[in-house]
Amino acid sequence: MTEQHSHQFERGTDGPKVIVVGVDGSDSSLRAAAYATGLARRQRALLALVYVQPVLAAGAAFGAPVAATTDEIAEDLVAQIRDATERVKGMFDVRWEFHTFRGDPYSGLVKAADELKADAVVVGASEQAGHRIVGSVAIRLVKAGRWPVTVVP
Repeated sequence: MTEQHSHQFERGTDGPKVIVVGVDGSDSSLRAAAYATGLARRQRALLALVYVQPVLAAGAAFGAPVAATTDEIAEDLVAQIRDATERVKGMFDVRWEFHTFRGDPYSGLVKAADELKADAVVVGASEQAGHRIVGSVAIRLVKAGRWPVTVVP
């Protein structure tokens, strides 16, 4: 006769508490945000949506108002996020914050994940052909090896 031990399963105590997702308005980043929202909801984690504003773009050399343009992108992203949360209000309860960091996408997401004490990072797959050769932000985040990274196609 064998002795059986009762083990009680703890639900929802070991998952991520802060999930950082990079958003830039691209289709893949919006899919990443949707995926991260579901993950945050299931884990009861804080969803930190992060937009990294470029410090200097090619247009700046020609006098284009880069800061104003990236501020508009950030404001538009916040409006999109608020609209989306209003549509699902009552169906899903997700705590979320929107943060803007400046710099290149990789450095900005690293800084965001460090400052926000992220347990996980979610990004969209790169939509730029050149990244297959040079390496995408997602690949660089994975290689950093500091957080679990989910890449959403």
